[in-house]
Amino acid sequence: MGRARAGTRGCAPPGPVLASARVRFASEQNQHVPPARPGEFGPLSLGRLSVWPPVVLAPMAGVTNYPFRRLCREFGAGLYVSEMITARGFLMGNRITHQLAASRPDERPRSVQIYGSEPTDVEEMARALAAQGVDHLDMNFGCPVPKVTRQGGGSAIPVKPRLMARLVRAAVRGAGRVPVTVKVRKGIDDSLLTHLDSGRVAQEEGAAAIGLHARTAAQLYAGRADWDAIAELKAAVRIPVLGNGDLWESWDALRMMRQTGCDGVIVGRGCLGRPWLFRELATVFAGAEPDPPPRLGEVVALALHHAELLCEFFGEPHGITQMRKWSCWYTAGFPGSADVRRGLAGIHTADDLARVLGRLDPLLPFPRPALRLARGKDGRAQKGVQLPSGFLDDRDDDTPPVPPLSPAQLAAFERALDAG
Repeated sequence: MGRARAGTRGCAPPGPVLASARVRFASEQNQHVPPARPGEFGPLSLGRLSVWPPVVLAPMAGVTNYPFRRLCREFGAGLYVSEMITARGFLMGNRITHQLAASRPDERPRSVQIYGSEPTDVEEMARALAAQGVDHLDMNFGCPVPKVTRQGGGSAIPVKPRLMARLVRAAVRGAGRVPVTVKVRKGIDDSLLTHLDSGRVAQEEGAAAIGLHARTAAQLYAGRADWDAIAELKAAVRIPVLGNGDLWESWDALRMMRQTGCDGVIVGRGCLGRPWLFRELATVFAGAEPDPPPRLGEVVALALHHAELLCEFFGEPHGITQMRKWSCWYTAGFPGSADVRRGLAGIHTADDLARVLGRLDPLLPFPRPALRLARGKDGRAQKGVQLPSGFLDDRDDDTPPVPPLSPAQLAAFERALDAG
C-alpha cells in the first residue's frame, strides 16, 4: 500500500540528458541540495500503511477531489488525501459531502480527511468510512478560515486540548485498524501556540502521526513557514511527524526532512497547476536528478486532461467552472497568461477551454520564477482569528463548541467549502 507507479500522461519528459551535462532547473537556494542518499530516508509508517516516498498531498478545499488526486497519482507514488469532509454532512447524506468523499476502485490507498466538533458524529463517520474500505483517515484541526473557526472548528479546536482529545479518541475508536492522523497549525497566533499540546494529545489518544503546517491560523499563508517548529514537535513526540509549509520544489522536501528530522512531508500549494511535482519528488527520494519541467504545450495538454477528468466526475458545467481557476494556475508565470485569465471568464465547455488555451505558444519553456510562485492562496495574514464568543474563557472545557447545524445551514456550509 502507498506505492504507485510514476506516470507521464499529458506531460512527457524531454529526451535523455547526461546528468553530468545537465544544469539543474531549480531556484538558487536549491542548486546544490544533494538527492537522497541510499537508505537516508525510510517509508512513512502509518499503522499498517507504508508510504514511499514519504510524501502526502495536503487536503485542500475545492482542490483535492478525486480527479485531481488521480492526476497526481499518475505522476508518482505517495498518499493523496481528499478535501475536508464534514461528519455531520456525511451522516445526513448531504449530496455534496458524499460526492467529495467519493472515490473509484483504482484509488489505493484511499485517504479521507474528516472534520467535526462532535465526538459522536466523528466516531460514527470514522466507523462508516472504515467499513467502506478507506485506508487512512486524517482529522482537520488546522483550517484557519473564518467560516470554520467561528464555529469553533478547524484550527480553533487545539486551543482546547481536552476537546481535541475526545475527538481524536472517538475517531480512533471508530476507525478500528484504519490509521488516523491529525493535521494542525502552530496555534491561533504567536501569543497562543498549541502545536506541542496537540502532539501530546495525538500521541496519547492513538493517532498514527501528526502533521504540522508551520504557520499560525492568524498567518493564513503569509510569511515564511517556521520549520524550527516542526523540529520542536519532532523532538517532543514519539509518533511520526509530517512537515508542511513552503514546499515549492522537490528539493525543499529533502531540506525540510534533513533540517527538522520529520518523517515525511505534506505538499500543498506547490503542486497547484504543477502535479508533475510528485514525479520530481519520487525522483529525488530515489537519489536521482529530476527532468526539467514541461514546456507550455505539454502543460496545456495536461490541463485539458485535467478538464476531462473533472467533467467526467462532476459533469461538464461544474467541471469547466472549476477549470477556470485551474487554468490560471497551470499558466501562471508564462508570457500570455494574463490574456488567458481574461478569456476564461467566458468559457462554458471543454471546447471553449481548448480554444482559449490554444492561443498560447506551446514551445515556451517553463519560467524559472514560477517554481516558487504562490497559487491558490495569497500571502495576506488575517487581522484576528474569528472564534465563538467566550471560546477562550475555559480552555479545559471539552464541550463541543456549537449546536449541530440545521440542514439548511449545513447545505450552505458545504457549498462554501466546495467553492474553496
